[in-house]
Amino acid sequence: MASPRVFPLSCVVQQYAWGKVGSKSEVACLLASSDPLAQISEDKPYAELWMGTHPRGDAKILDNRISQKTLGQWIAENPDCLGSKVKNTFNGKLPFLFKVLSVDTALSIQAHPNKELAEKLHLQAPEHYPDANHKPEMAIALTSFQGLCGFRPVEEIVTFMKKVPEFQLLIGDDATAQLKESVGGDTEAMASALRNCFSQLMKSEKKVVVEQLNLLVKRISQQVFDGNSTDDIYGKLLLQLHQQHPGDIGCFAIYFLNLLTLKPGEAMFLDANVPHAYLKGDCVECMACSDNTVRAGLTPKFIDVPTLCEMLNYTPSPSNDRLFAPAQSQDDPYLSIYDPPVPDFTVMKMEVPSSVVEYKVSTLDSASILLMVQGTVTAIIRSTHAEIPLYRGRVLFIAANESVLLKIIVPKDLLIFRACCLL
Repeated sequence: MASPRVFPLSCVVQQYAWGKVGSKSEVACLLASSDPLAQISEDKPYAELWMGTHPRGDAKILDNRISQKTLGQWIAENPDCLGSKVKNTFNGKLPFLFKVLSVDTALSIQAHPNKELAEKLHLQAPEHYPDANHKPEMAIALTSFQGLCGFRPVEEIVTFMKKVPEFQLLIGDDATAQLKESVGGDTEAMASALRNCFSQLMKSEKKVVVEQLNLLVKRISQQVFDGNSTDDIYGKLLLQLHQQHPGDIGCFAIYFLNLLTLKPGEAMFLDANVPHAYLKGDCVECMACSDNTVRAGLTPKFIDVPTLCEMLNYTPSPSNDRLFAPAQSQDDPYLSIYDPPVPDFTVMKMEVPSSVVEYKVSTLDSASILLMVQGTVTAIIRSTHAEIPLYRGRVLFIAANESVLLKIIVPKDLLIFRACCLL
């Protein structure tokens, strides 16, 4: 009998403190749907579901024909399953980690280094930067998903300086004047002024930050009490962040960075050196296999302000430019492809209406991981004639060049995400 190359996975849940609690978490709901024996605690956070081969979360294979192995172990023994290009390009390893995130508390103003900087940081401080790889990421909303991404247009930042004197005081008069003078000028001068302003803010003395933040919180709270709107300075968000991270410099980052609220299916791509933070909501995320994150606020973890300020891309852009639109497949009317400008990963979204009886999953020269978000099907594996039941929360590994047909069991729309590597 041929060894199986398509099989379900048992994936790892990470219960970080910032995650949504109990059944409010999409991670917990997917877990409960996929495993009737799973005990969901309503007082514990369910932050992330990891689907891949990461050392801290290597998925287990759920197939009696394969002796107890993790996905990472099995791939190491069967590297051809990755596909020839992927195997050769990434030294026989799966190049991505696929996740579901359920965010309740804002998590860290951060950016990820490119490969050159990653190698340098890893040599200098391996305890904080544990590998030499880059870490581009993409988040695709499952529910309304709020995040910060990239620098706002300078005109917007200048407006906030006028409306939020506490913000301007931390930046200082000289840096503020430089930014105002750069408006409408050349791109290089604008980026230089923006770098100066952001660096001044992030390097502010802690005592002064706490004082100014408390003044701003008091002012906004009074306006809310008086029944006045504070939408023009994101008052509600500022109070929320301050409650979650009291006295944290990262609270002021909302006046520098674009605020995005993604609708389900909308995405943002986080390339190297792009400042960002996830604030609230549920998403599917795919990333290159790395743990390299440079943080500067809204986190109890290691903070490296000098590195972050030095590495960032200070090119401002409108928030709409930060949306990453998928391409519609020319061959499959139900398939959308999120293909970022990095070789490590691509994410596919399949939305199949209930009227469809059978759906053929596209055959790829890449290993892939498939997540059932909605629907009930039987996956028929052409090479072995095996049948695998799939339903909400189930995860399937598909080796390169394997053909999979989905037979719809319950007449309900399907929503499926699939991570792969299209070289």
